[in-house]
Amino acid sequence: MPLHINTPLIESRPLSAVAERSVWLKMDALQPCGSFKIRGVGHACETHHRHGATHFVSSSGGNAGLAVAYAGRQLGIPVTVVVPKTTSERAKELLNLEGAEVIVHGDSWQEANELALTLMSPEKAFIHPFNDPLLWSGHASLIDEVAQAGQKPDVIVLSVGGGGLLCGIVEGLQRNGWHDVPVIAVETEGAASFHAAVVAGKPVELERIESIATSLGAKRICDQAFQYTNTHQIDSVVVTDQAALDACERFLFDHRVLVEPACGAALSLAYNHHSLVPYRKVLIVACGGATATLAQIRQWIVQP
Repeated sequence: MPLHINTPLIESRPLSAVAERSVWLKMDALQPCGSFKIRGVGHACETHHRHGATHFVSSSGGNAGLAVAYAGRQLGIPVTVVVPKTTSERAKELLNLEGAEVIVHGDSWQEANELALTLMSPEKAFIHPFNDPLLWSGHASLIDEVAQAGQKPDVIVLSVGGGGLLCGIVEGLQRNGWHDVPVIAVETEGAASFHAAVVAGKPVELERIESIATSLGAKRICDQAFQYTNTHQIDSVVVTDQAALDACERFLFDHRVLVEPACGAALSLAYNHHSLVPYRKVLIVACGGATATLAQIRQWIVQP
């Protein structure tokens, strides 16, 4: 059995009403560790475990690190997660709850990642947060489940950070023969590395991340995500932090599920229904966010 679950696929009456079209949700916020990340991370961890890995190392204080910690606990494999100083106490609490060793280092993910790589040895497996074909293959299972349910959408809306979910969704569309289903990749202003790559015609690195949607805070999109723009229709949309935060609050009211601003970015397209005009049946990936708290989201709204 895989480490992820087959999450609910539901038609949202509240979002359909406000967007004036049929809006479906793939509820990956309900995964055991709170986000879609367990799909790819679980697949990668199981693969490395079969190949003899006896320890997992990660460099994420967010959803990816939590997924590695969860996978390690389920497989009986020790896990070390290196997190930057900016990691919230809530995230560290959840990592400890999963039994992971937590090392705090550096002011950014890049610095934490550099230390994590020095911890590697032949018996250890490094689980990258987003740039690994094993992850993409695991994330593609989300589309497999939608196909098995017989609910082909006109378009798929998702949030993009480093590009792992985007790569997985496109891989899933292509392996299910849904080459004609476009993707809308949503980012927040100040964390739009995919949009910057589309404009530049190649992956480029942002100078800094200036968005509260820190889960979207990869300074550079992975190469495969950009390369898919040559073989699949992927439209880039950038929204404000405020739009993402408003969507989080409205989604909590509408569906009683709390998600992080990174997920709110994708949901905001339904609440504002721009970019959705050509499509009648929309699928939004409610990717989740285990470290989100209502208090933090309300604090950001009051003091962005």
